[in-house]
Amino acid sequence: MVVQIPHLKAKPTITWEALPTDFILPDPLVESIQQQTLATALTDALEASKLIRPGTLIGSNFGLAATVNNKHIVKAPDWFYVPAVRSTSQGSISRSYTPNLEGEPVAIVIEFLSEIDGGELSLRATPPYGKLYFYEQILQVPTYITYDPFEPSLEVRCLQDGKYVCQVANEEGHFWIPELELFVGIWAGERLGQSLNWLRWWDKEGKLVLWSAEQVEYERQRADREHQRAEHERERAEQERHLVEQERQRADREYERAERLADRLRTFLGAETAEDE
Repeated sequence: MVVQIPHLKAKPTITWEALPTDFILPDPLVESIQQQTLATALTDALEASKLIRPGTLIGSNFGLAATVNNKHIVKAPDWFYVPAVRSTSQGSISRSYTPNLEGEPVAIVIEFLSEIDGGELSLRATPPYGKLYFYEQILQVPTYITYDPFEPSLEVRCLQDGKYVCQVANEEGHFWIPELELFVGIWAGERLGQSLNWLRWWDKEGKLVLWSAEQVEYERQRADREHQRAEHERERAEQERHLVEQERQRADREYERAERLADRLRTFLGAETAEDE
């Protein structure tokens, strides 16, 4: 499905300029505590699996800026991913991020739908601009993901010829995200005591990318299995040593018995020899 953009009389002029130091950033209202929780979980899995490269910028409710027709426009998505920012600016990024000026373009944006319309699917082509229009036509983000945790439902749009096209999930209900070379999908379960329908990553082979807590638990279980295996090997070796000792003792007894028989035979033969003399 191709999302159509209404015809505009003039294409907006987009430039990449630093925001004035006194620019008042919009207050990113978080409508649900779940939004921050969902965003944190996405980043946690990437970080725990060492999938975040040096220079990568990942943010949540953090301003993305562009200058459109000489007017500064800022949107604060629930989660976004920039492959690399300039080393000279990375340490100074604190208020917002301007693509192309401070680093590479934004590669992925995720918006969590709320119970009230937040403009995530809006095509409004005039200020303050709908989010879908802003990400598609202004920032030109290659992958735009919208997730409704209340349904739950997930839609992934990718830029094709300058337009967003909705992608089709695989048999598992997961969508391929080329910028990360991972799949994204919905996973129902518990994290940090919260039972939710989470957005999660899967690798090329369809293996779930674990959260840090899951990796700790996995390593603990692996260590327990290794300990149990070592204990089993120790017990087996002890049993084998015991069997060897039993065999040695049996051999010693057999040797002593043979020696006694030999002594008796020598005694008997010695007695007979004496009688013959």
